[in-house]
Amino acid sequence: MTTTNSLWKNPVVVSIGEPPVETVIETTQAAAWAMIEDWPMEDGTALDRALAVCAAVDAGKRKPEDARHAFVEAAKEAGVFIRG
Repeated sequence: MTTTNSLWKNPVVVSIGEPPVETVIETTQAAAWAMIEDWPMEDGTALDRALAVCAAVDAGKRKPEDARHAFVEAAKEAGVFIRG
């Protein structure tokens, strides 16, 4: 199993997509896909950082919890409803 698929200690629930659907994000891979496929904005400082951190986790250079934190910051930047 790769690091991108390891479960986060605390999943994050976000409301994304059209129409918005509550989605449980519990891995770095799921976070990256959500930001690439369903994110309400194309550009943003926190979004770019979160995608970079996800790539670093995939490369074994960062911890999955770093990706979780960056994902939450990107959600705040995008105005995505989150809990968790």
